[in-house]
Amino acid sequence: MSLIKKAIIPAAGLGTRFLPATKAMPKEMLPIVDRPTIEYIVDEAINSGIEDIIIVTGKGKRAIEDHFDKSFELEENLIKKEKFAMLEEIRKTAKIDIHYIRQKEPRGLGHAIWCARKFIGDEPFAVLLGDDIIRNDKPGLSQLMQEYDQTNSSVIGVKKVPDEETHRYGIIDPLEKFGKLYQVRSFVEKPEQGTAPSNLAIIGRYILTPEIFNFLDAQKIGAGGEIQLTDAIQELNRIQRVFALEIEGNRYDVGEKLGFIETTLEIALERDDLREPLISYLDQLHEKNSNRSENR
Repeated sequence: MSLIKKAIIPAAGLGTRFLPATKAMPKEMLPIVDRPTIEYIVDEAINSGIEDIIIVTGKGKRAIEDHFDKSFELEENLIKKEKFAMLEEIRKTAKIDIHYIRQKEPRGLGHAIWCARKFIGDEPFAVLLGDDIIRNDKPGLSQLMQEYDQTNSSVIGVKKVPDEETHRYGIIDPLEKFGKLYQVRSFVEKPEQGTAPSNLAIIGRYILTPEIFNFLDAQKIGAGGEIQLTDAIQELNRIQRVFALEIEGNRYDVGEKLGFIETTLEIALERDDLREPLISYLDQLHEKNSNRSENR
């Protein structure tokens, strides 16, 4: 049984990439087919053995709390209409014990993690970011937890990205490699194009020791004028080993419009009730666009 029992899910971002849809709706509640993106993240935490989850929210994020709350009126309506499969689905989300704290001003990911420090206390903990959905038989977070239990050190999830995209991510400079596990020399937040020390990008999964709060307490301003978690991890790496694990599984970037659409299509194509009509529609759409191109 893993030592990691608590997880932080930051969900205070403004979601500007999805405006105007996110003007009144949290981006974490945008649906992938018929489930909000944050539900995939919460499921991964629970399936990895996490017992306590705290979601760091911000202004206008009340819909997240409502989603994971019990809805007596809706449940009664579904019972009357004998929609029992749907009833079970919404009851599953209400069974999860989730805590909330508000990030009162948008000061970056590092600050959002710092806001949950009293909930974490003096324990190692997990962080899951909502922009990354990872699908694998063994959850991505569970893979990190297994490595923490063996190394007793912070472990950061990474994936290889094309060299031309390294400037969009935090990148690791590996020191030693042990299979899929790397001991890290340094962490670089969004390096300038062509200067990245590797193509191993930090994705939205972390196991961190509580000493990280010693560096987040300093409220040091980093890239983009925000308090960056990567900067604090770099400081942590000076006093104790930090590892990076190349996570197995498919990673979906739902924080970008194209990635969100691709994820929706792929998950929809796995559904028995949607696969055939969706394939038929995509074939028709492809044919229509081909004809349109020929007529130009």
